[in-house]
Amino acid sequence: MATRAELVQAIVERYRSGGRSDKRRILDEFVAVTGYHCKHAIRVLCHRELKTPCDRRHSLRYGADVREALIVLWEASERLCSSRLRPLIPVLLPALERHGRLEIDDGLRGKLLTMSPATMDRLLTEVRVVVRGGQRRRAGMSSVVRRSVPVRTFGDWNDPPPGYVEVDFVAHSSTSSSGSFVQTMVLTDIATGWTECVPVRTRDSGNVIVAIKAARLRFPFPLLGVDFDTDCAFMNEFVVSRCRSEALEVTRSRAY
Repeated sequence: MATRAELVQAIVERYRSGGRSDKRRILDEFVAVTGYHCKHAIRVLCHRELKTPCDRRHSLRYGADVREALIVLWEASERLCSSRLRPLIPVLLPALERHGRLEIDDGLRGKLLTMSPATMDRLLTEVRVVVRGGQRRRAGMSSVVRRSVPVRTFGDWNDPPPGYVEVDFVAHSSTSSSGSFVQTMVLTDIATGWTECVPVRTRDSGNVIVAIKAARLRFPFPLLGVDFDTDCAFMNEFVVSRCRSEALEVTRSRAY
C-alpha cells in the first residue's frame, strides 16, 4: 500500500493536468502496475487527497525495550493470550517491579498500560514461534472448516443460559506425548460450571461425537452449543457438520 501511495503521489498531478489521450495512457499504466479496477483507479487519481505515505512499522513507538518487558509479563502470566493479559498488566506490572523482575521508567510503563491486544500479538509473534519449537502453524485441510466456524472469545458469552459448553481434551500421557494413551474430553457449562468428563481411547473425530452424545445424557439440561479450540480433532467437517445436524451451535476460540 505504501508503494501504491508513492506511485499515486508521483503521477496524480500529471494525470489531472493532462489531456484526454495522456490521461488514458497514464491510467492504463497505473492499472497495469497496481492491479486496480479501472473505475477504482479513476476515483483514486481524481479524488484522493495527497498524503505522505506513512510507515506502519511499530518500531518507533514500541521498541526492543517494550518488547522485552512485554515478554517478561507474558511469561509471568503463564503465557496468557493477549486479550486476557491486557487487563492483568495493571496488577501484574507493580508486582514484578516490587520483586525486582522489571525496572522500567514512566514512559515505558505508559506504553505497556496502553498497548492494545493486537499490538501485543505482533510483538510476541517471534517468541511464540520459538516456544513452539520454531514451527509456525500451517494451514491444512481443516482450515476451510475452521474459517466457517465463528470465533467466540471469553468476553463474548454475555451471560448465556445453561447448555453452552466449553470442550477440550486432557491428555494422560505424563511427560511424553508419543504413542497412544487415554484422554479425557471435558465439557464445562459456561453458566453453571457443571462439568462432565468422558474418557476416549484416541483423539479422533469419531470418538469426539461419541463422547458428546454420552455427555448429553449426563447433563441435567439440554445442550445448546459447543465451543471448541482449533484442534483438528474438533475442526473437521465430520464433527462440525454432525454437531450442527443435532442442533448444536458450534463456535471456536482463536488460535493459540
